[in-house]
Amino acid sequence: MWQVVGQDRVVSLLQRSLETGSLAHAYLLVGPSHVGKMTLALNLAQALNCPADERPCGECASCRKIASAGHADVQVIGRLTPGEDSAEAKLISTEQIKEMQHSASLPPFEGRYKIFIIEGAELLSTEAANRMLKTLEEPISTVVFILLTVNDRLLPATVVSRCQRLELAPMPVAEVESALNSRWDIASSKARLLARFSHGCLGWALAAVSDDGLLAQRAEKMDRLLEVMAADYEARFTYASQLASRFTQNRGAVQEVLDLWLDWWRDLLLVRIGCRDFITNVDRLAALNEMSEEYSLAPIKAFMDSLRAAGEQLRQNVNPRLVLEVLMLDMPGKEERRQAKPAARLPVKNG
Repeated sequence: MWQVVGQDRVVSLLQRSLETGSLAHAYLLVGPSHVGKMTLALNLAQALNCPADERPCGECASCRKIASAGHADVQVIGRLTPGEDSAEAKLISTEQIKEMQHSASLPPFEGRYKIFIIEGAELLSTEAANRMLKTLEEPISTVVFILLTVNDRLLPATVVSRCQRLELAPMPVAEVESALNSRWDIASSKARLLARFSHGCLGWALAAVSDDGLLAQRAEKMDRLLEVMAADYEARFTYASQLASRFTQNRGAVQEVLDLWLDWWRDLLLVRIGCRDFITNVDRLAALNEMSEEYSLAPIKAFMDSLRAAGEQLRQNVNPRLVLEVLMLDMPGKEERRQAKPAARLPVKNG
């Protein structure tokens, strides 16, 4: 049984390939963090080595070994630690790819196929990517490579072209909520909250179920962001300096801050135009209602554009302190909030 949830199209394609014997020698799974790429890769590894009629069965010795990372013929390269972002992980080295090539040259030890799962494939060093390309150009019938990435544009086009590309899209929020409630017996109120916060990535929601610290950390970050919104320029510049210093050590954490801010301002926009049912921060509706009265639509939309631009500039390695200081200047200040004229309000439905 395939364990990945919400990726029916991709699963159907792989299932047909298994049934017709038309498997690719290399797959590229593309999608955001926690969307289910690793789960799908392990499911495919199970299906390739499962002896049952309906594969993967999830019950045989082979399936259980793969699920517990104990199968001799299934290797994960570049595995990220829990909570680690690919922006902080180390490059996948040439030595790691050399070891993989040597292992791939040997016959399977206990299964039909050898499976190599490369997590964070965008972390391949230039030399490692070139070696990987050579391996992909000379396929072995008993070896399947599965590359996982959040952004295939960061991979050499030659590597991408040698793989069958499968994109895993985030699930609709309502489906995440339903899955949490029905399959994992999560209370409706918490399932709704986690589904909104997950942005359609079920893996994040499940991680938050098992680790309450994730929600606490998110709440602390949101409180800090709201403090900065209410602060003067001196306090904002101090915060920008702190973020810039953190960026050199943990780029993913700073991008997460920008994403949280974008969520908040998007929520303000939705509340302002009467679309409360679609907000992310459902636990802070009262604060959103109050704050939305202080802004007109123009400054909200303008700052959302600034947040997106800042995120793109940081990905392009522009000076982080300069980018973040400009962002602090772009944020509507107290004077703009007081002078903002109320926009025409639409009838709203609480939800």
